[in-house]
Amino acid sequence: MISIIICSASEADLAKVSENIRKTVGVAHEIIAIDNRKASRGICAVYNEGAKRARFDILCFMHEDIEMQTLGWGEKLAELFDKHPRLGLLGVAGGGYKSLVPSGWYNADLELNGEFYCCLIQGFKHSGIEEYLDYRNPRKEQLSKVAAIDGCWMCTKKKIALKYIFDETMLKGFHGYDIDFSMAVGQQYDVAVNYEILLKHFSEGSFSGEWENETLKIHEKWSARLPVNTDGLPEKSLLRYERRAFKAYHHKQIDQGSSYQRLISIIWNSRKSWIFGGWKWYKLYVDLWRVWKNRKKEGGRQSRS
Repeated sequence: MISIIICSASEADLAKVSENIRKTVGVAHEIIAIDNRKASRGICAVYNEGAKRARFDILCFMHEDIEMQTLGWGEKLAELFDKHPRLGLLGVAGGGYKSLVPSGWYNADLELNGEFYCCLIQGFKHSGIEEYLDYRNPRKEQLSKVAAIDGCWMCTKKKIALKYIFDETMLKGFHGYDIDFSMAVGQQYDVAVNYEILLKHFSEGSFSGEWENETLKIHEKWSARLPVNTDGLPEKSLLRYERRAFKAYHHKQIDQGSSYQRLISIIWNSRKSWIFGGWKWYKLYVDLWRVWKNRKKEGGRQSRS
């Protein structure tokens, strides 16, 4: 019934999660664990291979640092796909608004923002923060439609995974695949977060320079479709709030040493967005010029003091 696909980097973690799956899934299943310790292929290539090898109709792509908490979760998963024929991609965390401003699946810098939807126990392997249950269901729904989901646990149908393949040509590493796949599937199907299947994710995300570069590739690819507004935020306000979020983004990029030309190219790659009727996208250039000019003035005053 369910093919579970894992890109494995740890023999010990794989053994633990495989045993956990066998004890909790409750339905016929297979675990397609692809050992990536030596090959170090990108996760998109590994997931595409797993999808082709899958014997069952429902596919579950999951990290190996996960522990499923819900008994019989496989049956609940099948019921959700049966009950919601438009459902194309299901996760445990996602955002109702995917911004035009480069970001993960949720952009905290937006003053006008979509909801955050979540149902998982979040652990922190690197920072030492105590794990907690992150449950956010603002509309008290069984299923919440979102713009994009987190990639720690993603479920879809095999026919969908074979139609909207993971972009292994563009994404060579281990970042951005979840947003890109959400954008692709969301063209025809619903992307959603569920609250009936609970899992524990032992580690937090990593926002490295590699993550930044992969995110920019995704935003360039999907610029004409961004922003994705599943929460129905008032469209007449989106341009104003996206501009403000771009200003915050510019400040962060300057702090990280980004050049003016790099920021110009990011704006250029955003020009196809549907919120930029006519030449409205040019306002982003003006905003960047003002931010850059003011930062240079501040830098000059600090150097003289």
